[in-house]
Amino acid sequence: MGWYVLRRIALIFPTLIGILLVNFAIIQASPGGPVDQAIARIQGEGVTATAAIAGGGGGGSLDAGAPSSSYEFARGIDPDLIKELEKQFGFDKPAHIRFLKMLGDYFTFDFGDSFYQDVPVVDLVVDRLPVSLSLGGATLLLVYLISLPLGVRKAIRDGTPFDVFTSVVILVGYAIPAFVLAMLLIIVFCGGEFFDWFPLRGLGSENYSELSVWEQVKDRVWHLAMPVAAMAAGSFATLTMLTKNSFLDEIGKQYVLTAQAKGLAPRRVLYGHVFRNAMLIVIAGFPAALLGILFTGGILIEVIFSLNGIGLLGFEAVMTRDYPIVFGTLFVFTLIALVAQLIADVTYTLVDPRIDFETRET
Repeated sequence: MGWYVLRRIALIFPTLIGILLVNFAIIQASPGGPVDQAIARIQGEGVTATAAIAGGGGGGSLDAGAPSSSYEFARGIDPDLIKELEKQFGFDKPAHIRFLKMLGDYFTFDFGDSFYQDVPVVDLVVDRLPVSLSLGGATLLLVYLISLPLGVRKAIRDGTPFDVFTSVVILVGYAIPAFVLAMLLIIVFCGGEFFDWFPLRGLGSENYSELSVWEQVKDRVWHLAMPVAAMAAGSFATLTMLTKNSFLDEIGKQYVLTAQAKGLAPRRVLYGHVFRNAMLIVIAGFPAALLGILFTGGILIEVIFSLNGIGLLGFEAVMTRDYPIVFGTLFVFTLIALVAQLIADVTYTLVDPRIDFETRET
């Protein structure tokens, strides 16, 4: 197992390089970059050349752009000004030089500075990541704590009224978009039209730093309750049905019938034999679930509940073409996903020791 883990760790680096290269190429071909935006400001708002250069941001270590002649709004603009803008945003070097410099910087966790906030990207990521991890981790924990036992129970009582009723409930939750549910929860529980039981925004009260450890925990749970509920509702269906179908598939296999024929107690058959085999497919989906909840599932929730997480940071960076933040958050999310996949593989051997990754080709 040790050699397999080392090989997988070694594969993280080329995987990161490949993902960054693909996205760098896409950004390279995309119009509307920071230079285009600066030129548009000059033409549309009468900004002087000096002000345009001074107000464009601090630059960064990673940048993607196109040659001067391809800028959408470059007609009638002094070529010297365009060169100054390219130099300011780091576009004055060939694409392959910028990409190689980016790799060298990123593998030392130097993501450069934001174009528009004049702040190191790593500081923004470090500041925002705990918010997303708190939200995503709590959501994932709640989903697994409820969906796994519920899926097992549904498999045992397949076809009963309990199975039908719970299926209807979780599918209704799945059909309601997270942001719609979030607005409904705000109206009902956050001082909208009915009750004022939970805070509307943020992860902590104003006096959070003055609270004791136990009071801080309660305050954080209080603030996370509504965002987590909104994010988790749509995730119950997938994991519950996956767990149920996995258990049903295992229950019908010959080894289960043999164990039952030998007179083993149903609980021992279920949790001693079926559980570890059925859980493998559930564990396999953990990395995708983690990344989905942290990024795609959390952006709108972070906006609605005013949570300054890394998902919102990356989304805003894409909209403003703040490329150092775009690639910095991409690097962090990709690294988290790859590490989560490695942890899932290691968990396989803990659930079922018969799995031996040492005999597999990486």
